[in-house]
Amino acid sequence: MTPVLAALFLLLLVGAPIGVAFGLVILLNTETFDLWLDSLGSVPYDAVSSFPLLAIPLFLLVGEVMNRGGLAERLTALCDAALRRLPARLGHVAIAASALMGAITGSSVATVAAIGSTVGPAMRRRGYARGYIASLVAAAGLLGVLIPPSIPLILYGSIVGVSITELFLATLVPGLVMTLAYFATHALRARHGLAGGREEQDVADEPVVRQAAPGARTVTALFLPVLVLGGIYSGIFTPTEAAAVAGLYTLVVTLVHRTLRFAELPDVFLSTAKTAAAILTIIAFTSLFNRALVLAEIPQDIAAFAIGITDSPAVFLITVNLVLIVVGMFMETNAAVLLMGPLLAPAAIRFGIDPVHFAIVLVTNIEMGLLTPPLAANLYVAARTARATLMEMMPHFYWFLLTTLVVLGGITFIPSLSLWYRFL
Repeated sequence: MTPVLAALFLLLLVGAPIGVAFGLVILLNTETFDLWLDSLGSVPYDAVSSFPLLAIPLFLLVGEVMNRGGLAERLTALCDAALRRLPARLGHVAIAASALMGAITGSSVATVAAIGSTVGPAMRRRGYARGYIASLVAAAGLLGVLIPPSIPLILYGSIVGVSITELFLATLVPGLVMTLAYFATHALRARHGLAGGREEQDVADEPVVRQAAPGARTVTALFLPVLVLGGIYSGIFTPTEAAAVAGLYTLVVTLVHRTLRFAELPDVFLSTAKTAAAILTIIAFTSLFNRALVLAEIPQDIAAFAIGITDSPAVFLITVNLVLIVVGMFMETNAAVLLMGPLLAPAAIRFGIDPVHFAIVLVTNIEMGLLTPPLAANLYVAARTARATLMEMMPHFYWFLLTTLVVLGGITFIPSLSLWYRFL
């Protein structure tokens, strides 16, 4: 098994397409796993034809329509109005807007791109250093996954067999804690990112964001997360049905308000389809890898090995955290979730760790890879939107990274943060 894993990581490190890497490793090692090629033909199709995974392209469509139809800017403007009395408020606006975007799109990188392109230029005009803007926006992008709906959690629930609705409930308090922690970090560090130690005054002809005057457009933008999360948690919608309703809602709202034209729809659908196809291709071919692991009883062996090393759940969780942070640094997020979830979930159960709690620990750890090179997608997207270099980011970024690690520790060792809904 070790040569197979080594070959997989080597292919990923040299830049092979993720789905191709997973599929190729299995197809070239069918004898190792005692597999027949004809028995694997239907596995990729079966993996991507499940109903829960339909939520992925639908939530991606919601994010694409929001960005192009101006709803992201409306949410940002609404946060700006609500937080107007806070000092250094634009940083707080970026964090709050990231949380709202996360409650709609479920994508971390999409959140970074949307907030970086709307709030980022306004922060620059207010006197923030480019490196500080990029650091804050990159870190706040993690809220796009911690606050439901979350595409990695949909993947985890589908592949491991955990209720996606429960996973969404479980992330609400950790997401809120992470949001408040970023607020506190920004409040303490903002003066180091501002040339004069404070935000410059508004300029009349250069508004911070489009004004969020009370009106139909602002109300419809604000209603979207209420519709998605309220529908899921009240039991009216499944997560997939909520994604479909949200997609239809955003399309109707943007077309009615004429912030999106019919002529733009083909491009919107094509862009969404390309992104969704990339993710679903990864799922299809990692399913071959996961099937091989199950047939070879690798997860059971890992569970037995972990228990043989220690009988302490705390030591196990510390070890898992260290391993997953490293994995997240070198593997694409969705691929890492699909690989490590089936491997580690059985071991966590053997240690008596709640499957829902462990899911939040695993996904949060792997999402850290969006902030840690060499992959670090959030870091690169934020740097590009803020026109900052990584060297400009470093004096500010590690404070937000440290904050994330502290909250991760809380999520890991305080299960009630994730399992809060069971105490109601």
